[in-house]
Amino acid sequence: MVIKTVSLETVCGITSKLPDNIYPEVAFAGKSNVGKSSLINALMNRKSLARTSSQPGKTQTINYYNVNDALYFVDLPGYGFARVSESVKAQWGKMVERYLKKSKQLRAVFLLIDIRHAPSENDRIMYDWICANGYQPILIATKLDKIKKSQIQKQRQLILNTLEAKKGTVLIPFSAETKQGREEIYETLDGIIEQLPGGES
Repeated sequence: MVIKTVSLETVCGITSKLPDNIYPEVAFAGKSNVGKSSLINALMNRKSLARTSSQPGKTQTINYYNVNDALYFVDLPGYGFARVSESVKAQWGKMVERYLKKSKQLRAVFLLIDIRHAPSENDRIMYDWICANGYQPILIATKLDKIKKSQIQKQRQLILNTLEAKKGTVLIPFSAETKQGREEIYETLDGIIEQLPGGES
């Protein structure tokens, strides 16, 4: 995948109608502090188009990034942020559920997990939720630069086992700092695009 043009095209709040996009969508889900915005910026070759923050929970909307006028990266609200009220958490959950159920163009969901830790209860719920809506999550294990190389295989297995991931689940370790794993994610995206009618990157 070669990124030529990117733009933040649509921002959906809790009461917003989902856009009727003509291009396929790939969505990114994960805990508030897992590095979702950093991953999206790295994939788009932009430093700060997706807003990153030292305050987890910055993404409180569904953000649609138009990539090459051919594909949308959809940034879903982060979950599991303690400083947000329960009522707001519930609203975010409904937003994500509505998106997973009603988007007509969604083709794949990337679920981000911090490679340093076992997936949380929220991570397990989100994994099961994505599966229940008919998608096989592609796992991105973030913050790869924070662990030693010798720990990678053990942490990969910990993530897969804790999620009780289905056989054949794709898991890609990734570092926003070194960009390690980015080419593998691009290859996965190319595979998704190639499966579409007339698809090519």
